[in-house]
Amino acid sequence: MTAPTVTVRYFAGARAAVGVDTETREAGTLQELVGQLVDAHGERLERVLTACSFLVDGTTTRDRALVLTPGSVVDVLPPFAGG
Repeated sequence: MTAPTVTVRYFAGARAAVGVDTETREAGTLQELVGQLVDAHGERLERVLTACSFLVDGTTTRDRALVLTPGSVVDVLPPFAGG
């Protein structure tokens, strides 16, 4: 069984670390997705991800065991300055 295809959207420092706004990946869990992103984009993104929260289909989560579903949209949200 193949993992679901999900869309990853990057914001602020995460987008700067990756160099793209969006990409698609196949991953079964948020942890698997994060591993793929670090493997693909390296240490700079890995450092950013330590402070990031994730929005999966509009719901904030830090649960890396979260199971992803086909068509999920995962937003990578670094902490934002200001208030």
